[in-house]
Amino acid sequence: MTVFTQRGPMQQLAPRIRAYFAPVDRTTSTPSTFDAAKFGQFALDAPPAPWLDAGWISDFHRTSATKIQPLTSGMKDTVQGQCRTAFNATLEFNMHDWGKLQMAISSGSQHINLLVEDPAAPPLPSGGIPALPVATLPGSSASELIVGPGNTSAFAVGDLIAVDLDYAGTSGYVGSGVPGAFIKDPADVSFDTNYTRRITFNVGRVSGKTTTSLVLAQPLIGEAPLAGAQIQKVAGFVDREGGSFFQEWSGLFVCESETGARTFYYYPRLQSAASSQESSSTVAAAFDAWSLHAKLIALPTTDSLDHEQVLCYRSFVPAPSAALY
Repeated sequence: MTVFTQRGPMQQLAPRIRAYFAPVDRTTSTPSTFDAAKFGQFALDAPPAPWLDAGWISDFHRTSATKIQPLTSGMKDTVQGQCRTAFNATLEFNMHDWGKLQMAISSGSQHINLLVEDPAAPPLPSGGIPALPVATLPGSSASELIVGPGNTSAFAVGDLIAVDLDYAGTSGYVGSGVPGAFIKDPADVSFDTNYTRRITFNVGRVSGKTTTSLVLAQPLIGEAPLAGAQIQKVAGFVDREGGSFFQEWSGLFVCESETGARTFYYYPRLQSAASSQESSSTVAAAFDAWSLHAKLIALPTTDSLDHEQVLCYRSFVPAPSAALY
């Protein structure tokens, strides 16, 4: 008979923490869900949908500013109970991988795709007049974009692309899959038909071509393109210090111990709490490693289990045969 009395595996000895993010429905403030009972043993390189892998992070710090207030009564103000006030929590960390997701999380504001421009376009810091888009055709999927005979020649293997609808002059959140901006007045974006593709997270890299389609290295975040979606090549990305838009994501941070135990920090709603920052550390003579610094503030959500307001869930899956107390 196995006797579960080992105390050693109770210690959390972990070299790094892995970060994952997933979309929040900004219109309804509905977060993406993580269920540790169902997905507690997922492969770190293959997170469950819709979670996106942001890589290993360091200097992970959680801070709770929530206050616990005593409830007193009587002539001597005797403590009769407690309540929580000033509901607030923040976290900070450094991301060592650079990509669209990582830059957006750390930037705090819109994250803009630098659309490949018309050669005659005047230079602008957020990108000028782009080259004409190519339409997606019926039958396209998140991993393969049908463009028809002759149109694949506009793209090369390795090209970055943005896939989304033309901006139609609406107000509110825009962008397929993940809202990338909020438009108060269409005049603010000059009624630019390319604006949605400028800020969309529906981006990919061409890894192959057929006579009629583009094959992508990774599926699009927004899944299959909506009818009427178009494709434009992307040269890179830019974010700006300032602006009125705040990034909001669901966040999941996994600490995997050498003993086999896992601790999960699941934040249903996180918004940027600082503008873009980065820092360097020397890794060898004449070489610095640049890390993206993120500071986020947790927003409350209501747990359907008991309708309590929650900022963060901390889950723990013990190591095999470890003692429980």
